[in-house]
Amino acid sequence: MRKTFVTNLVLLLFLNLLIKPFYIFGIDRTVQNVVGSESYGMYAAMFSLSIIFNIILDMGIANFNNRNIAQNNNLLPRYFSSMVILKCLLGVLYAVVVGIVGFFLGYTAEQFKIFSVLIFNQFLLSFLLYLRSNISGTYMYKTDSCISVIDRTLMIIICGYLLLTQRENFKIEWFVYAQTISYAIPCVIAFCIVLAKAKTFSFHFDLHFLWTIIRHTYPFALLTLLMGLYTRIDMVMIEQMLPNGAEQAGIYAQSYRILDAVSMFAYLFATLLLPMFAKMLKDKEPLGQFTKFSFLLLMVPVLVFVIACCFHSHELMDLMYTDNVETSSVIFNVLIIGFIPISSSYVFGTLLTANNSMKVMNGMAACGMVFNIVFNAIFIPRYGALGAAAVSVVTQFLTGLIQIVLSITYFKFHIPYKDIAKMLCFIGINVALFFFLKNVVCENWIWNALILCVIGCVLAFVIRLIRVKDILYILKNED
Repeated sequence: MRKTFVTNLVLLLFLNLLIKPFYIFGIDRTVQNVVGSESYGMYAAMFSLSIIFNIILDMGIANFNNRNIAQNNNLLPRYFSSMVILKCLLGVLYAVVVGIVGFFLGYTAEQFKIFSVLIFNQFLLSFLLYLRSNISGTYMYKTDSCISVIDRTLMIIICGYLLLTQRENFKIEWFVYAQTISYAIPCVIAFCIVLAKAKTFSFHFDLHFLWTIIRHTYPFALLTLLMGLYTRIDMVMIEQMLPNGAEQAGIYAQSYRILDAVSMFAYLFATLLLPMFAKMLKDKEPLGQFTKFSFLLLMVPVLVFVIACCFHSHELMDLMYTDNVETSSVIFNVLIIGFIPISSSYVFGTLLTANNSMKVMNGMAACGMVFNIVFNAIFIPRYGALGAAAVSVVTQFLTGLIQIVLSITYFKFHIPYKDIAKMLCFIGINVALFFFLKNVVCENWIWNALILCVIGCVLAFVIRLIRVKDILYILKNED
């Protein structure tokens, strides 16, 4: 356990809470309301497709690099030049493959114009994530935290200006071009930081070394591909399988937006936990207490948030959107439940990844992918976007449960039955409190949600689901 986990998590959350919610709910949401569900749905489907094949760009390099650099900082000068060349070669391969897929899906010339920029944007984003894996792998957590919000800050500035001055003429293409600028600038900044740390860079092409890297990273790549398929394929299948696919994809996208936003914050746990777990495994430190603390620290606010969203789904959708509010609220009510297993995976999946347990992780992801695609093919034609939402949640729960079981088995964790009982009690009390406030005390749903979120988090300490002494123990243990 490390003091840096808490201190850097606070910084990371603070910066992201300042920037990312404003981007998602102020910019991204406004763009959809301005351009309409059909136009945004077309963009969202192409964006999801570009993410699914993002694995060709990454090949598991970011996770592999983060884990290895965290355990052996001296590898950075040796890896850096070859990795950059490898990323560029993979970028060319990615563009060809995804371009061919877009051609067979029947994209028009106008759609291909947007799709090609999205392809380039994914390359920039993948390259940025690789550079950040070096920064966090060398324990420059504060620097990585700052870089993590530059792209969204630039999007707020660029799109905010365009929406204020050109709202009536705003096109979805402008949103895509703004992404290009917003990814390119932090890429340059991160490259300079890593170069200063590595102290060397050359365009020397070492085919043997590149092949060695690919052989080591392909399990990480396969995991990313499989997980990308069962988390992103639903949007593409909705757009392709339904008569009004673009509109339905747009409705699904606006229902998914809050889940996508809060998942980013849960992902921040994983970015800090991966190098930390890797170092603890290398040093043969006990993992049980730190893993349980990390899980509970993440799960308590997640459970309170999910309960609040389920009670106020219609009000949230009505606040955010002008069209398809009723349909979106029903779909959102289903999707947000998936935040619970998603958050769990960011702890236990990260632990298994740090342990290099890639064979079982890939087996788990393959099962999730098959389950998701098969049942989406059955449910989407019958129930539309709502069917896709239900399949997504069931898939997340199945894969999340498998990761917990694997972690308990691999690391011989003691099952904390008392904490499980406390968590069930915590959920029950929060549901009762939300029901009471919403139906008896106060009609203002925003005040209800805020009051119960505060009470819920305090309750976690009262029933000792999270204990102050655990936090103090971490803060007293320096690196």
